[in-house]
Amino acid sequence: MATADGRFTITFNGEIYNFLELRARLEGLGHVFRTASDTEAILHAYRQYGPDCVTHLRGMFAFALWDRDERTLLIARDRLGKKPLHYRVDDDGIAFASEPKAFLAEESFHPEADPRALLHYLTFQYVPAPQSAFRGVRKLPPAHLLLVRNGKIEERAYWQLRYQPKRAWTDQEAIAALREKLEEAVRIRLISDVPLGAFLSGGIDSGTIVALMAKVSGGRVKTFSIGFEEEEFNELPYARQVAERYGTEHHEFIVRPSALEILPKLVWHYNEPFADSSAIPTFYLSELTRRHVTVALNGDAGDENFAGYQRYLANVLATRYERFAPGAMHPVFNAVGRGLRRGAQFGTFRNRLGRFTEALGEGAERRYLRWLVHFHPATHAQLLTPEFGALVAGERPEAPIEQTYRQSTGSDVVERMLDVDVNHYLPHDLLVKVDIACMANSLEGRSPFLDHELMEMAATMPSSLKLRGSEKKWLLRRVAAEYLPPSLLERPKMGFGVPLERWFRQDLREFASDLLLGTRFRQRGVIQPAFVEQLLDDHISGRRAGHYLIWNLLMLESWFQMFIDERPRAMRQPAPAFAGATQ
Repeated sequence: MATADGRFTITFNGEIYNFLELRARLEGLGHVFRTASDTEAILHAYRQYGPDCVTHLRGMFAFALWDRDERTLLIARDRLGKKPLHYRVDDDGIAFASEPKAFLAEESFHPEADPRALLHYLTFQYVPAPQSAFRGVRKLPPAHLLLVRNGKIEERAYWQLRYQPKRAWTDQEAIAALREKLEEAVRIRLISDVPLGAFLSGGIDSGTIVALMAKVSGGRVKTFSIGFEEEEFNELPYARQVAERYGTEHHEFIVRPSALEILPKLVWHYNEPFADSSAIPTFYLSELTRRHVTVALNGDAGDENFAGYQRYLANVLATRYERFAPGAMHPVFNAVGRGLRRGAQFGTFRNRLGRFTEALGEGAERRYLRWLVHFHPATHAQLLTPEFGALVAGERPEAPIEQTYRQSTGSDVVERMLDVDVNHYLPHDLLVKVDIACMANSLEGRSPFLDHELMEMAATMPSSLKLRGSEKKWLLRRVAAEYLPPSLLERPKMGFGVPLERWFRQDLREFASDLLLGTRFRQRGVIQPAFVEQLLDDHISGRRAGHYLIWNLLMLESWFQMFIDERPRAMRQPAPAFAGATQ
């Protein structure tokens, strides 16, 4: 879109939820609009405020705006990184796109893997911004803008979530404020001229969103849930309770996920190695939801705002232990933890207890890092080949997380953990997972808990309103209790997963072995074959569950074969047969 005088031109991906309010303000300042679109509101905001226009936008966005007269290009990304933006610079100038595969259409772009980015991927299961798995391609970080003028490129941040100063909240004031702000965040995300619904998982976050949608929409809400034959992964009975309470037009799907069927789709659409296995059910849910609606609200970021993960409580308990327990006891507990984990199924109480005791005595920061990683930096010497290790010598993937933790404005362990997740796990993993799964199926996902005004308000609240005693998400539960049945509030948190552990012992045993012990993988020169052989053997035998690590390596090799070996030039999804030991 361009302005009437042709001076400003914009390309835009996303939604500006406050564009009507912004438009009214700009019209009061003399601006004349030709359309009713939120895209034009950005153009006029730039004319009025310049690059600072991004601070006036409430929504999810990635855009590039060209100022013809000033010969200036502004590229910007929303505060939390809901919408992606990649760019590359060469002698011909700057190119930008929502996904890096767009650069494959350029004759000057020769896709190569970036070793340092891959080290970050192996460590965290994703490639964090500003890095990209492709050499020479960068991601614009969340809450950043890029200015290109006079042959110079300037990248700078324009927003940061701060946990200080604190307001003096009573419990009732906080409950009322959250209820009001969350209801507003839902209401402004219901503006749509296309069919709209909601993901409903059966948890507190999505259940509360659906309840508020029913309250403010005045119509019947469409809800979508998927279930699995394996009971430990099936949340349909709980989602059904919310659907029945609010009389939603409810759609349920039982999926029998096939990794062999969906793996090429995931590799193609995620563009980079991406090992969060919950992308599998997310992709299925998005695909099935799109058959009925074009926009779907979700409950993403409830945990990162209100301390919903078990690791928050675990780190608080471990920190208290370290204050009083003698240091001589730490190695004893560490050894007990290693013993408990040996042979324990992932997700069981024994496994969780082992992970907890194994990390006692490390300090809150290092312990939290341990719980976030896939391949811990301490294992990299055994994991990586000497040749690849030399390429990434001196690189410390954990450094950005350590820096965020140490420089956090959070006043205690809980807030510093929340700060780390808001800056790392949330934008580089969870939001990538959902946005790509939705957009690959032409579905738009909207997340009320990601409203930056709601997040700023939550950050002014002390951690005692979020984690109280052993109760996680204390404040959100108080609000949710007004809308949801007690059975949902009291049940343990269930991850959105698939039976990877069983798959790699049964259905995918041969496939994983062929791919990860095959000629291509061995000749790749990244991972030590002996490490992989031991990993597979330990998992298949039941000595130690390694399914998440196997999935990490499997996604890495699949990405190499699709994007580096094959070097696809067309913007269409291929259907490769990944090469294993027999090819």
